[in-house]
Amino acid sequence: MIDIKTLKQLIKLMKENELTEIDLRDKDEQVSLKRGPQGEIQPVTFAAPPQPIPAATAPPQTAAAAPAAADAPAPAADAASEDDGLVPITSPMVGTFYSSSSPEAEAYVKVGDPVDADTVVCILEAMKVFNEIKAETSGTIARLLVNNGEAVEFGQPLFLVKPN
Repeated sequence: MIDIKTLKQLIKLMKENELTEIDLRDKDEQVSLKRGPQGEIQPVTFAAPPQPIPAATAPPQTAAAAPAAADAPAPAADAASEDDGLVPITSPMVGTFYSSSSPEAEAYVKVGDPVDADTVVCILEAMKVFNEIKAETSGTIARLLVNNGEAVEFGQPLFLVKPN
């Protein structure tokens, strides 16, 4: 986590150089600062790289999330048995799920597409910052669990992958 002294230095740098935005990233953390029209500094976003969550600790879908899953590219009636052995790709943050980089663009992945650890599978928007989410596993996309534009929670399964 970035210390307050470094944060204050970044804000001072922004003001002195009349910058409207700073976005710094490394393998451990991300810092994004934006100034509004009157020069005020808007909220700061810190994000650690997504950490895989084992399937056993992924939260179960709530009854409220069940209708959204029904709209997704659909499972069969006996989906529970079909999901055995599938690895979830979970949301590393709260945000809005986007399946492509723009409304006109093709989805990053669809059912049947092969993925590896570095394959970008979607974008999550949090506080006007768009974060590319990588598969962090190898296999084939078996199910899409979230619809484009839906709000997602931390740890919520987004995709199910059939491992290689």
